[in-house]
Amino acid sequence: MTAHVLAGALADDGRRRIFAAIVLGATSATEVAERTGLPARAVITGIRRLTDAGLVTGADGALAADEASLRATARDSRPADVAEPGVDPVLRTFLRAGALVGLPAQRGRRRVLLAHIAEQSFEPDTRYPERAVDDALKPWCAAGGSDHATLRRYLIDEQLLTREHGIYQRL
Repeated sequence: MTAHVLAGALADDGRRRIFAAIVLGATSATEVAERTGLPARAVITGIRRLTDAGLVTGADGALAADEASLRATARDSRPADVAEPGVDPVLRTFLRAGALVGLPAQRGRRRVLLAHIAEQSFEPDTRYPERAVDDALKPWCAAGGSDHATLRRYLIDEQLLTREHGIYQRL
């Protein structure tokens, strides 16, 4: 079973109710129908679909959730850690495809992330007008994890960029 199959099997409200009844101890279609209030035909169809998806075992006897299949799906559906060895865990956590997915609340972690952004976006001792800084920071914000003005402010607060008369510079 894949995560996609699991999601599809539980996308229907009736099947979720059927699955919940089985997880909570219903062992036959009759018990499931009594607990869910669903018609017998809907229960039988739902049980068959849940069994086909690998969520339920014992369609001919005592019904039960297939816990082994659920565990295997959870284990197999975890995203692989495709990060390069040695990449900082903060960067792996808060960057996806070169865009921020969020900003760390802890100052130390946020500084690691901001230092990376500053190093990747700005050359040392080069002067940048505010518009150029904004243009350099906007791609980092494509995933909606922050906005360029917030990044610019944090970069200045952390003294990764300096600002004087509307001109920015990485030291």
